[in-house]
Amino acid sequence: MSGIESFATGPMWAAFIALVLVMLALDMFVFGGQKAHKVSVREAAIWTLVWVSLALAFNVGLWWYLNGTDGQEIADRKALEFLTGYLIEKSLSVDNVFVFLLIFSSFHVPAEYQRRVLVYGVLGAIFLRAIMILAGAWVVQEFSWVLYLFGVFLVITGLRMLVAAEKEPDLNKNPVLKFARKHLRISEEDHGEKFTVMKDGVRYFTPLFLVLILIEVSDLVFAVDSIPAIFAITTDPFIVFTSNIFAIMGLRALYFLLADVAARFHLLKYGLAVVLTFIGSKMLVAPWYHVPVAASLAIVVVLIGGSMVASLVATRKRE
Repeated sequence: MSGIESFATGPMWAAFIALVLVMLALDMFVFGGQKAHKVSVREAAIWTLVWVSLALAFNVGLWWYLNGTDGQEIADRKALEFLTGYLIEKSLSVDNVFVFLLIFSSFHVPAEYQRRVLVYGVLGAIFLRAIMILAGAWVVQEFSWVLYLFGVFLVITGLRMLVAAEKEPDLNKNPVLKFARKHLRISEEDHGEKFTVMKDGVRYFTPLFLVLILIEVSDLVFAVDSIPAIFAITTDPFIVFTSNIFAIMGLRALYFLLADVAARFHLLKYGLAVVLTFIGSKMLVAPWYHVPVAASLAIVVVLIGGSMVASLVATRKRE
């Protein structure tokens, strides 16, 4: 592969980034993003529907634009790539929910303060993923064989997830947390939504700031898994970027939607692990057989849907 081609023009990139900034601003400053309150399931469901609807509307607009400029064949292919990439990223983001629950419960963060942490967590995730996607696109463009390294990495990651699906990490052994506690002044008391406080003229970080650090680090770790996965579907930077960002923007709403019922989907981790293994294998066999994007979409839907149904059946029998 000599280079990566993308249909997106400069104005299209600018328009998408502007859309993201407008939606984030509305979420943060207009619809209660700055107010400390427990997010209800109804509110989370509405916002989840909003983000999913925006992603699907964007995909329809993308198809309409390409159908008029490049023909139906390219429009169909790019729209399918976006939909598949978005579904993969959305599915893998569910694993973030399990880790967020572990972090919040370990630090005993009240529900009304979790929203602010996730607001900044999502902003940080968007920034980090934008850098990683652009870097990944450049690396793939210059060294196409890197895609096979991505494939090996995803297969290994998927197999490790299968083995460790039931294990919960010990946060006290987290090296980032150890480093922060050793080098930062950490207040012993909780201070609501504040990340820093002044005590006797000295700046202290609150335990909630440690939670924010862990949230950011966990998303960075998940990004290392999810971004190579979407490069198995498409190497178009615009499709990779937009599908990733739409999935991340809906992560906070998805967390509050699933927080109370996450335990009922305990088998979902196995489904996600198999998805990563499948995607990695798809990248490795590419020189001999190209798995159609439509087939990849169908397999991902079956794996994720099947693990969710199996989880509900298993928990119902247990009860």
